[in-house]
Amino acid sequence: MIIKEATFVKSVTKISQCPTPDKREVAFIGRSNVGKSSLINMLCNNRKLAKTSSTPGKTQTINHFLINKSWYLVDLPGYGYAKVGKALRQSFENFISSYIINRENLDCLFVLIDSRHEPREIDMEFIRWCGEKEIPIALVMTKTDKLKPSELETNIKNYQDTMHRDWEELPPMFITSAETKEGKEELIEYIGNIVEPSNDFADEE
Repeated sequence: MIIKEATFVKSVTKISQCPTPDKREVAFIGRSNVGKSSLINMLCNNRKLAKTSSTPGKTQTINHFLINKSWYLVDLPGYGYAKVGKALRQSFENFISSYIINRENLDCLFVLIDSRHEPREIDMEFIRWCGEKEIPIALVMTKTDKLKPSELETNIKNYQDTMHRDWEELPPMFITSAETKEGKEELIEYIGNIVEPSNDFADEE
């Protein structure tokens, strides 16, 4: 698959405001400041598509982008931003979980993880929650250009070993860098296998 066109559709704060679920949809989520917007921009060949910021917690809405006029890519708010007040953080979490559980055309949730760190409990908790809710996920390791190959290999193995405690079969994992474009082709190919066979999505309902 080649992403030829990516158009911003809308930002919403309620699930009911999302576009009509008549197209395939994949979504990206991760801990605040994991590099989500940069990765989305890299995949879509548009540096200005998703707004990037050095301030964690910048994305506070569900943002839909129409790709190739045939499917949606969704930028979800980051989780675990400690400086957001407790009430607001709980509101975000309810908002995000409602979308993930109830969005009927969501085919895959890509969970982004900062490859520079050892497994963090907040990421592990979210991944376990997805497993309990039977949400189809794939893991995307970001910022891999910041590590030596040996360090990256060690951190990936740590994540895999940690996940094997809860998962008999691990979800797909992609190694990426928005800076070097590492993993771009593999990730786009995987997404293509999800969304492209289903341009007749409406006919399946």
